[in-house]
Amino acid sequence: MAKDIREDISWAQINSDVLKSLESPRPMYWVIIAIALAMFSLFVGGEIYQYRNGMWVSGQNNPHVWGLYIATFIFWIGMSHSGTLLSAILHLMHADWRKPIYRFAEAMTTFSLMTAGLFVMVHLGRLWQFYYSVPYPNERGLWPNFQSPLLWDAMAIFTYLSSSVIFLFIGMIPDLAICRDHLHPGWRKKLYTVLALGWEGTDRQWRNFRVTYLTVACYLIPLAVSVHSIVASDFAMSQQPGWHVTSFPPYFVAGALYSGCAAIITLFIILRYVFRFEEYMTLPILKKTARLTFAIAMVWTYLNAIEFASVWYSHDQASKDVLIQKATGPYAFAWWGMIICGSVVPLALAFKKVQTNIPMLFSVSLLLNMGMWLERWMIVSPTFSHGYYPWTWDHDQFPSFLQWGMVFGSFGWFTLLFMIFCKVFPSISMYEVKEMVYHRSLASKMGGKGGH
Repeated sequence: MAKDIREDISWAQINSDVLKSLESPRPMYWVIIAIALAMFSLFVGGEIYQYRNGMWVSGQNNPHVWGLYIATFIFWIGMSHSGTLLSAILHLMHADWRKPIYRFAEAMTTFSLMTAGLFVMVHLGRLWQFYYSVPYPNERGLWPNFQSPLLWDAMAIFTYLSSSVIFLFIGMIPDLAICRDHLHPGWRKKLYTVLALGWEGTDRQWRNFRVTYLTVACYLIPLAVSVHSIVASDFAMSQQPGWHVTSFPPYFVAGALYSGCAAIITLFIILRYVFRFEEYMTLPILKKTARLTFAIAMVWTYLNAIEFASVWYSHDQASKDVLIQKATGPYAFAWWGMIICGSVVPLALAFKKVQTNIPMLFSVSLLLNMGMWLERWMIVSPTFSHGYYPWTWDHDQFPSFLQWGMVFGSFGWFTLLFMIFCKVFPSISMYEVKEMVYHRSLASKMGGKGGH
């Protein structure tokens, strides 16, 4: 059985390999940066055009008041879940195979949330009134509307984002000290010196570090679940057909984990090549991630089937009409695309040959994320196009090029932030990989199975 990591890697080599990734990645890194900048320019241009001409240029109208902006907001919120949440869960379960990959997964959470926040602001139109969604007391004695889902979203995003950044930063402190001690003088060394907080690796520092990291991990798990439950409640607490479903919170959480795991596979493969991490981001770890994604995909498919069945066999004719419209109406191509990409394609992950075939896994992960994005779009738009009142029906509305451009550009913004982070900060946890190598080699010498 292949091992998750070589047990004879020296600690000096681990330092050298990770520090090298901060200075000389493969040329593909700069190609990705250039493409991401071009995509983000499209987003900026679209926002400037929309800001100057008003929201009507986006093609949104009544009843289609949310469009792709809110659907994509939910997608990015969902993608943010697997990073920090899975890292925290696997840390508590002592699953040491997470150690080479958890750092970039946590960074993915942070930048996904920052991308999701963009769509809240873009959808407002009047950017200068963003502070209305924040709970503040003003001089007029007025408070924001606490019944508004917009306020719930803003609070959930701020809470999860701040907690995720703290979790990410705490976990990096020992590695920042390694960077401080090994890199040449310059702006990087000054940055690492400040962020390392005087870390010297003393016994007392390690004990305090372990307790703090474990405490934050325990706190983040219920917080992460509650964030996407709140987003689900934006829909489930309304009376719109197709949204008033009690299973929405667990359905949203499972969907979030699903899309996050698919994104981890995509980024795993990219970082492994770009930063020459073949020794650490190994095929056995990729195989475990693929199996975890398959299991979550089956849970999501099950919850999807429950939702369809509860609507089909209920007495809510309006919700049933929306479901039929999704499968046979103008949105049928997207709805069936969601079913195929989200429920059929992941079946490929059940085969061992696929689990370690990098080109195939990369393609599958992209299709899975496409399916999860379509899922969010199919939650939002079909209900708006076929509500309770026939005078609001608008079956022919299709998102404008501006909306598609903004959605496309948001992927450039995320990629840009993520790749810059991986170039500035170590995307593999050096001290945890050393622990992993040490424990595995110790277990091998004692006749164990090489880890847990």
